[in-house]
Amino acid sequence: MSSVVSRRTFWMGMLAAVMVGALTAIQARINGNLGTRIENGIVAGFISFSSGLIALIFITVLTKSGRAGAQRLFTGVRDRRIPWYLLTGGLAGAFSVTTQGLTVGIIGVALFTVGIVAGQAVTGLIIDRIGYGPAGAVAVTIGRASGAALALASVGVALTGDLLQQTPWWILFMPFGVGVGIAYQQATNGRLGMLVGDPMTATLMNFIAGTTVLTIAAIISVSIMGPTKPWPTEPWLYIGGVMGVVYIFVAAAVVHQIGVLLLGLASVVGQLATSVVTDIFFPASNPPAWWQSTLMVVLALAAVITATVPWNRLRRRR
Repeated sequence: MSSVVSRRTFWMGMLAAVMVGALTAIQARINGNLGTRIENGIVAGFISFSSGLIALIFITVLTKSGRAGAQRLFTGVRDRRIPWYLLTGGLAGAFSVTTQGLTVGIIGVALFTVGIVAGQAVTGLIIDRIGYGPAGAVAVTIGRASGAALALASVGVALTGDLLQQTPWWILFMPFGVGVGIAYQQATNGRLGMLVGDPMTATLMNFIAGTTVLTIAAIISVSIMGPTKPWPTEPWLYIGGVMGVVYIFVAAAVVHQIGVLLLGLASVVGQLATSVVTDIFFPASNPPAWWQSTLMVVLALAAVITATVPWNRLRRRR
């Protein structure tokens, strides 16, 4: 019975990770559109994070578990039982939403997602191996290493053809950096959530740190670049922060069940499926060629399958 429950828990965690990926792709398109419309990706990131923080504050104040978790967080930080670096997960989130606003409108959600895949795969492999994530140390298997290699190969496809000549290198590199940051963020938020006993509290700390950084960055950006274009009136452009609340909470809740690498790679399924559909209906200004997008998606999905299939068990059955 226990093995059935553990398998069920594992696959429920994997399905939750797929949902995390789908929401990430949708948020990327929303923040990318907002950044393009107001012509300032940093301010778009600030809007996204601050709206999410407002929603989290209401949830924390109105729920008993939220108030208790916030109290445990405050007490743990004050008594130094919670290390300071567990409060920094929001910095990666701030970088992520800023990058969405700067790049997605140019390269599209699919290419943005593939870059994240590579960053998450490589970093998740390292984090799991050294035991930084809440699941503890996870061995580097051939399947996991091969999955990370396939994820890197998917990024290599993006760098072929005319895309590299038509798009600044830093725009292509930033999604990889986002993937690195997300892997760190998921591990950090997962550990913090276990210490305070509430994933929502870890999510709240994530948004506090991210909003603080983005507030400063937005002020500097407007001071240098001048005011943004008029803010659009469509309500859907301002719900990216709420989506961030949902997927960061879910990630913090399930990362201890499946590990950082599998959380990152399973979320790719949802990210890629959603991003392909999104790019069809909302095309970017300089997306990759159709054959590049197709091959990138195939390689990224192969990376997920390779890393998640229990190859050792299959060999034993033979």
